[in-house]
Amino acid sequence: MPITRLNHAVLFVRDADEAAEFYRTAFGFEELSRPAGMRAAFMRSPSGGNHHDLGLFEVGAHAARPPRGSVGLYHLAWEIDTIEALAEMSKSLTELGALTGASDHGVSKSLYGRDPDGNEFEVMWSVPREAWGRFEQEATVMPLDLEAEVKRWGGGVAVS
Repeated sequence: MPITRLNHAVLFVRDADEAAEFYRTAFGFEELSRPAGMRAAFMRSPSGGNHHDLGLFEVGAHAARPPRGSVGLYHLAWEIDTIEALAEMSKSLTELGALTGASDHGVSKSLYGRDPDGNEFEVMWSVPREAWGRFEQEATVMPLDLEAEVKRWGGGVAVS
């Protein structure tokens, strides 16, 4: 059977409460009830259709962070519906001290950040497919001029 999409992600975190608060503040995720007897939180996007989009499993305050560049997951990419929402996310992540970078991939516009445990993530907006042009067959990383992209794509252009 072919895979159609990623349904949810699960992260090991030092403190489930702190991580849940970060994802609530940064992404607007809502928390489900906590599983009895576990230090874990399950969260979902109020605009998505999943039961949960993120699981956070507490491993303790002294858990080591994997060194950057070691084998393992690099980042998760969360998709949003409008370029304006990406601009708002940029402000939010900056206020949280979590924004680490931004890139224009031609087919998408992306922000990058880290949660309190150093887990890296991407927040991205997909350019409408009919506008991919030469980027459809290229993997590219260019500087992102978010203000120019909002002017170009603004007006509530939604992902189909």
